[in-house]
Amino acid sequence: MERDEWLNRRLHGDGVVELQLGHAPDNRLTAEFLHDFEQEIIQMSEDDSIRGILLTSPFRDFCAGLPTELEEDADPYAQLDAAFLALYTCPKPVVCATLGLCSGLGMFFVLASDIRVAHARAGFEMVNIQSGQGYSDALMEIAKATLDSNTQRRLMLTGQRLGPIAARNAQFIEIIADDLEDLHGYALKEVRKLATLAPEVYTGIKHALRRDTIARIEARLDAGLTLHRDQSRLAS
Repeated sequence: MERDEWLNRRLHGDGVVELQLGHAPDNRLTAEFLHDFEQEIIQMSEDDSIRGILLTSPFRDFCAGLPTELEEDADPYAQLDAAFLALYTCPKPVVCATLGLCSGLGMFFVLASDIRVAHARAGFEMVNIQSGQGYSDALMEIAKATLDSNTQRRLMLTGQRLGPIAARNAQFIEIIADDLEDLHGYALKEVRKLATLAPEVYTGIKHALRRDTIARIEARLDAGLTLHRDQSRLAS
């Protein structure tokens, strides 16, 4: 698939924009895809005409995480923090609609969003422990800010897969949809509601809620990652 098809915008009126993740066949996380996603979120964050963002995927599985075998010259790790920090610090309301499996580091599309809607057959897993991979400081802080301690244990220490009901009980999924039409409809309804709120007030409250997490991440990151740009965007 051509790179210009990886990320597709659909306009739904009233400032609501759907960003469809289209890196076939399952949105595996490559350096190029993550870079393009980061840039797209930055552009949408700075566009005053956009009042709310809906993240979706057309594929059977929402995201399969990192490729099982990385090409010799490929290094997606340098882009992981930048991409998901761009999403986490996005000043606009972000609703994520997931179907199928959301696996590994692909879970941060969910965890860094504001509202999460899941299909009744969705699954959620963080299998880094099983593949012998850890988490960066930045992603660990996002996980700790979003998941309670018991859910951290179940997902991150065991790699256990949770279904949508367990995910809702763990409070990182808000709404479950029985079919694909409802999934999109419920998610679109949620982002439309958020898009009617006063942008400055929403941004200010979101920043206040996430400020301490962002500060901890900033204190531990390498100087080369320009988190100051993301933080100032969220606070503006």
